[in-house]
Amino acid sequence: MYRLFRPALFRLDPETAHHLTLAGLNAAYSLGLSRIVSPRPPDDPRTVMGLNFPNPVGLAAGLDKNGDCINGLAALGFGFIEIGTVTPLPQPGNPKPRLFRLPQANAIINRMGFNNHGVNKLIENVRHAKYQGILGINIGKNAATPIEKAADDYLICLRKVYAFASYITVNISSPNTRNLRQLQDEDALNDLLIQLKAEQKKLADTHGKYVPIALKIAPDLETEQIVQIARLLMQHRIDGVIATNTTLSREGVANLPHGTETGGLSGSPVRDKSTAVIRQLAAELKGALPIIGVGGILSGADAAEKITAGASLVQIYSGLVYRGPALISEACAAIRAL
Repeated sequence: MYRLFRPALFRLDPETAHHLTLAGLNAAYSLGLSRIVSPRPPDDPRTVMGLNFPNPVGLAAGLDKNGDCINGLAALGFGFIEIGTVTPLPQPGNPKPRLFRLPQANAIINRMGFNNHGVNKLIENVRHAKYQGILGINIGKNAATPIEKAADDYLICLRKVYAFASYITVNISSPNTRNLRQLQDEDALNDLLIQLKAEQKKLADTHGKYVPIALKIAPDLETEQIVQIARLLMQHRIDGVIATNTTLSREGVANLPHGTETGGLSGSPVRDKSTAVIRQLAAELKGALPIIGVGGILSGADAAEKITAGASLVQIYSGLVYRGPALISEACAAIRAL
């Protein structure tokens, strides 16, 4: 069915098509048509970060920043949904246009800039959602917050979303918020993780439940940076790591229309970089904490490759744009076949 709709969607501005698609998924859910749009894949349960996932294929953050479409997206058959990135205060993000398709490369470039309605609105949407499955909430900092005060924003979001999340992702790797990736540097990351873990312990005591924290990292890291990050993740007992975010590289797309737009590149061109980071992380972590693999999954084989490289779960986003909901079942089947 998606093949019928895709040409019309691709004639629209990408951001307009994005919002129209979410509205359509909500309508399909309300009318009970979701199973026609995407039959649910068979269960393939996994226990990761102490959570029971019905299948290992999830939705990456960024598609539903505000939690507007949790029910509609979950009905497609994902094993888990991650919403956000959300910031303490609402912010418009970067000026438009800020989202570009590169169909010749099955790729997307975005410089959205954490556009969202703020953490309070996201919580309101989560409260009203009927979805009872695994829900990740991805948190970030406001653009106006100095990088030296970034931890304050993460702690605000952590406190507010804690009661509503199955797990919480700390996004320090978007290329579209100025200086954000500096938080991946050893000293800055060590300081941030100390504060996050201390707050997690307090919140666990307050709420009577332990909510795992995962760190989302970039694909553009040097080997030594990956080694340092892995060491800090283990040292501070972080519960998981998501590898990876979008890339600043333009390898393979620079000569395509929109190929030199600023922002983060996702889709097929980031697949190998993401998988390489997963493989290096797995070698360093030696099973101490799980890896969620994301980046360039456009087929079942791509999803299986991430698992073989060392991921326990995978997430998709750009692949959903190019392949539609059929990719979910295809990825589940390929992973199950392993």
